[in-house]
Amino acid sequence: MPAPQSGWRLGVDIGGTFTDLVLAAPDGALHTHKLLSTPDDYGEGIRDGVAALLGETGIEPGAIGRVVHGTTVATNAVLEGKGALTGLVTTRGFRDVLEMRRLRIPEMYTLNYRRSDPLVPRRLRLEADERTGPEGEVWRPLDPASVEAAAERLAAAGVGAVAVCLLHAYANPDHEKQVAAILRARLGDDVFLTCSSDLLPVIREYERTSTTVINAYLGPVIRGYLGRLQDHLRAIGVTAPILVMKSDGGIMSAAAAAEKPAYIVESGPAAGVIGAAHTGARDGMADCITLDMGGTTAKASIVEAGEVARTGDYEVGAGINLSSKLVMGGGHALKLPVIDISEIGAGGGSLVRVDPGGLVRVGPESAGAVPGPVAYGQGGTEPTFCDAVLTLGWLNPDYLVGGGLAIDAGAAARAVGAQIAAVLGRDVPDAAHGILEVACGTMMRAVKAVSTYRGRDPRDFALFAFGGNGPVVAAAIADLLEMTRVVVPPNPGVFSAYGLLLSDIEQEAARSHLALLSGTGPAALDALFRELESGLAADMAAEGYGAGDYALRRLAELRYEGQAHELAVPVATGPDGLPDTAAMAAAFGDEHERTYGHRADAEAVESVTLRAVATVTVEKPAPRLQTGPQTGLQSGGNAPGAVRPAFFGASAGRLDAPVLARAGLTAERRDGPLIVEEYDATCVVPPGWTARLDAAQNIVLEKGSAA
Repeated sequence: MPAPQSGWRLGVDIGGTFTDLVLAAPDGALHTHKLLSTPDDYGEGIRDGVAALLGETGIEPGAIGRVVHGTTVATNAVLEGKGALTGLVTTRGFRDVLEMRRLRIPEMYTLNYRRSDPLVPRRLRLEADERTGPEGEVWRPLDPASVEAAAERLAAAGVGAVAVCLLHAYANPDHEKQVAAILRARLGDDVFLTCSSDLLPVIREYERTSTTVINAYLGPVIRGYLGRLQDHLRAIGVTAPILVMKSDGGIMSAAAAAEKPAYIVESGPAAGVIGAAHTGARDGMADCITLDMGGTTAKASIVEAGEVARTGDYEVGAGINLSSKLVMGGGHALKLPVIDISEIGAGGGSLVRVDPGGLVRVGPESAGAVPGPVAYGQGGTEPTFCDAVLTLGWLNPDYLVGGGLAIDAGAAARAVGAQIAAVLGRDVPDAAHGILEVACGTMMRAVKAVSTYRGRDPRDFALFAFGGNGPVVAAAIADLLEMTRVVVPPNPGVFSAYGLLLSDIEQEAARSHLALLSGTGPAALDALFRELESGLAADMAAEGYGAGDYALRRLAELRYEGQAHELAVPVATGPDGLPDTAAMAAAFGDEHERTYGHRADAEAVESVTLRAVATVTVEKPAPRLQTGPQTGLQSGGNAPGAVRPAFFGASAGRLDAPVLARAGLTAERRDGPLIVEEYDATCVVPPGWTARLDAAQNIVLEKGSAA
């Protein structure tokens, strides 16, 4: 059934360290909660957080009309190799496509570089005797006996999932459907089955096979996870439909996510970017670079004219992703739309070590939620970034998560002193500040990956900082990039959970169409899109939406003839209501110039893939800020006029920094150093920067002096 458009709405975002929740009232009031994640069963932490919010607000569980969820469970399953035992049935002669991949190596000069192992071991990559041509013509009929033999081997191996990806099935899915029927009859309904023609009927054999395998590999994991989450919520009386954030920033039903989990691989990081795009466009910051620093990683993305950057070339399982467009070949290809996010292993829980060469390393390994930083007192023994910042005096040990998280700043300082400062022969404050500088230098690469490396000057953008640690380091990173403006939204520590409430419900369909754009008439192109939209209508009907409930848009992935990669552009419509191929070619030229710095208008343009997207626009909560401990508009546990000694590096030394709440700022610029404490995050305004509040209650940091 369609999700309600009114009532209380709940956004839940799971990170490697914290689980964040935002409950939006019908009048726009936001209630937030933050607690440590529960890795053994993330649903337990969500249940406990929702129960706490219900107790704080006094509302009945049935008042919640929609739950929107962003999760890293899919990503972690691939990274940690904890997906289902998966088999692959493919065309005879193509069982090693996953092994050969593309001729890309992310570390060009590392002679002993080892790629990640395929998600399906070779013994479970089996062949069907059949062959279909690129136009869908049958060159060799399917031999059912070959599929029966494969099914016997898969059953004997006890697989939990099977991917079916036959050569050219995007042009003719008949053989895949026959294979699926044989497998289903032999393996039963308990085995998760994915056909490439259902998930991704497009060209490129490796990408299509890899994406289908990822979907199958994740299927049992996500199906079980979402089922347990629903049980946990029902146990406390919450029966609202669960929607899940997709990698491209839209949301889909839990039932759809359970069938197509490949669409939610990058579910976690996407929500914050959507929130930044919406908030920035509303508050006059349509051009911004997002910086989301949590407990495990720091992520950056770019928003131009209010639009997020998306890509169809993505990899998962390679660890930290500097940029999908810059570093390829280390992971498993995922040929689905993804918000283009650069990710670096530098978070609050990132472990700090001195390597054999005497260099300080921050991350990518993380202490996670358990045992966490040394200061958490839960068994962590190695210093982390959080421990270093506590040692600098930038964080209040008595008011992290509103005082709900016990912190031992002395233990943090001792760990930094013994394991880092003593090894380097430096004072403890100098060593702690050095850790900060190393981490900021690493995070600067993430920002450059989405800006400088793509021809954008970061100085032309505002740095939009959120996450539990983003506002702590934002000014320091902006200094490194010569950026002069930083924006910290309300509720920054749970901002991704808030972004979940700003996303629309979306479903998409795609098909390959490899042809010169000039050789495809507008009527023929329109007919192809109508076929896509007909299938999309069936998918939306299964979700409970009629034709009048959603809007349709068309996209075409185009390239110059002979190119290896394509760019997606909206399909322009002419006066006759049919696709305008000339306008499409011009739009592609504009996008090519924006992306690569040049265009070639004399070259022929060809289409590769056609996409149709159905969007149900959901009501967006207009935030109404309240005074109260959950919003950080009170004093944050500090008396009026409170100050805290904080170390700002060798040149500035230790200074008495005034400590205040967000409400302590006004529209007038105020010189740093300042420390703004809130329930869910801390914003550090170093010397040489000013801070003020804008009309939307965003903290705006600007380079220079108020004078």
